[in-house]
Amino acid sequence: MENKTKKDTDYQLHPSMAAKVVSKARDDNNRKAATQIQMTDGVLIPNKNDNHVFNSWRVTFFMAILLLGSLVLFAPDPYRSIFLVVIKGAPMTFQVTIMAIIGAIFIGLFCGLGAVSKSRIVNMISGVYVEFIRGIPLLVQLIFIYYAMGRLFRIEGLIAAVAALSICFGAYMGEIVRAGIQAIPKGQMEAAIALGLSRGQAFRYVILPQTIKVVLPAIGNEFISMLKDSSLVSTIALSDILRKGREYISRTFLSLETMLIVALVYLVITLMLSRLVGMLEERLHRHG
Repeated sequence: MENKTKKDTDYQLHPSMAAKVVSKARDDNNRKAATQIQMTDGVLIPNKNDNHVFNSWRVTFFMAILLLGSLVLFAPDPYRSIFLVVIKGAPMTFQVTIMAIIGAIFIGLFCGLGAVSKSRIVNMISGVYVEFIRGIPLLVQLIFIYYAMGRLFRIEGLIAAVAALSICFGAYMGEIVRAGIQAIPKGQMEAAIALGLSRGQAFRYVILPQTIKVVLPAIGNEFISMLKDSSLVSTIALSDILRKGREYISRTFLSLETMLIVALVYLVITLMLSRLVGMLEERLHRHG
């Protein structure tokens, strides 16, 4: 009993001891939260504020340009002929990617709004769609739409490719839109409603314009990821960059040389787009 009294007295005499314990626990929790590792399948966006990533991007980009240019200029047989064939698939690659990213944005917008909706049914439908689509590989979705559904009605290769990419990336885009909406302070919605706007008007005129600025860099990142994944459309005979390369291999059997050029073309395009996204991020930060 005396020991218990003594301990109580000590804590009463030194109240800062408890504060130090609580503070240390909070510091430990903050340190653990800060060291959490988050993985993403997107590309690294070169930003001048991040010297490591920006310098790595510059080295990689100029090495890729130098290697590709050297092969095409100083080894015309076979690299120049390979490049001239492969690059013909670039318009199809960009066409599929641009059309699909537009569709993915619309799907993602509805999914994102559904995820923050107060309607439990809408919220559930949005959540099920995202989990269902993200759990199925893109290649499986592409083959299902083109070959399996093709047994029921005729589907053109371009339509199947755009539909598969839009549906797949629309699920990821929905999470981006949801995160962007939730990043806007709740006080914005409350203030808009207090001024007499309905919830729909507040979303349209107050929340969504701010959300667009937040999610634009992430959409750019998804565009680059989609461009890389668009190489899968070669499985349904669309003449993209990879398909052109595979056709060249079937004629010449130069698989190593052809795949090297295909890889370098994709690398240069991806690095150029990633820098454009980085410039967009810098511009948004500069102008708020």
